[in-house]
Amino acid sequence: DNMKKPVLVIMAAGMGSRYGGLKQIDPVDKEGHIIMDFSIYDAVQAGFRKVVFIIKKENEADFRSAIGDRLSNQLEVSYVFQNLHNIPEGYEVPEGRVKPWGTGHAVLSCINEIDGPFVVINADDYYGKEAFVKIHEFLINNYTPERSKELCMAGFILGNTLSDNGTVTRGICAVDENDYLTDVMETYEIKKTEDGAESQGNKINVNSHVSMNMWGLTPEFVGLLEEGFVEFFENIKGDEAKELKGEYLLPIYIDELLKKGKVSVKLLETQDKWFGVTYKEDKPVVVESFAKLIADGVYRKDLFSDLQA
Repeated sequence: DNMKKPVLVIMAAGMGSRYGGLKQIDPVDKEGHIIMDFSIYDAVQAGFRKVVFIIKKENEADFRSAIGDRLSNQLEVSYVFQNLHNIPEGYEVPEGRVKPWGTGHAVLSCINEIDGPFVVINADDYYGKEAFVKIHEFLINNYTPERSKELCMAGFILGNTLSDNGTVTRGICAVDENDYLTDVMETYEIKKTEDGAESQGNKINVNSHVSMNMWGLTPEFVGLLEEGFVEFFENIKGDEAKELKGEYLLPIYIDELLKKGKVSVKLLETQDKWFGVTYKEDKPVVVESFAKLIADGVYRKDLFSDLQA
């Protein structure tokens, strides 16, 4: 078929720095799987057949041996490198800059691997099965080059994304009557309370939808990302703090495009519980949650044995 099959893109360039090298990446079950294995499994079950890993070049060998190699018999695997020096022509990396350019730049790194619609996720977040199915379905049913401005995102229920061990930042979503995104409000220091949630003293509805950086995007969108990256460089010129630390972030740029009417974003609700390790105390909770999912039969112990791509 001439329609390009949707691709799974995983932002994993931050891995390693957070854990001090890939070797120490903590398994979350007795079989040695990491969170990403479950996401990839869910994506393959939903119909994705190719994965693109965005990594740091220096982690490539470790990454292949830790993750990539054992998956390459399940699906097509590609690697792209997020590189600080990969910036628009005519600009240079500001003196003293070591920090990567952020998630918008990470996705831009894939430009040569993306020829169809794709879903992008964070490497160390667990999103559950439903979101992969819904986004895959949306991309299969809606994507044509003429409809390249139609994006989507997984809308999690705020209450399903909170930590017991501290506060979190979430993008709280506003939608119109057809579930199209109208606004994403970065909301800081959200904590669980007896009867719900609050942020900096204000009550927050735990049934609000939030974005967990899981987007359904189009190859044409990557072209917009390129334009946006040039704008980003124009905007940080001469601002020393931004030159050293400013990031080109996917949700912020999508929100900008949304406000200018250049894209639409359909919110696809998922009831699944998100989990990730925001605080080291979250780790046992994550391990327990996977044990329960396996005990409940949501996953098999030998995760990939029954998957034939």
